[in-house]
Amino acid sequence: MAIERHEQNKVFSKVVEANGFVFTSGITANDNSLDVLGQTKQTLDEIDRLLALCGTDKSKVISSMIWVTDIRHRDAMNEAWFEWTGGQNMPVRACVEAALADPKLLVEIQVTAAK
Repeated sequence: MAIERHEQNKVFSKVVEANGFVFTSGITANDNSLDVLGQTKQTLDEIDRLLALCGTDKSKVISSMIWVTDIRHRDAMNEAWFEWTGGQNMPVRACVEAALADPKLLVEIQVTAAK
């Protein structure tokens, strides 16, 4: 089985292709001064870019794990999520409250997609 790793650093690859699947790392916003809605939109834009890099798109997302620093942010995060998905091709999903590496980050999203 061929494995392709993209955008590696010392700790992880941002996205990996293997056996017909694409796995992203936990993706966060570049601008952590934004509110949770803005950070979620920026995060989903980056996920779009990574999926395209691997020849797939959000319509093929199978599962998603979402971490929010405060579960009360879920509604604002969902607003961006619903806009992104358009209510189509909904993956399985979990959304949990967790402390993130940078206290200014409000949301982190990981997805797995088919090619």
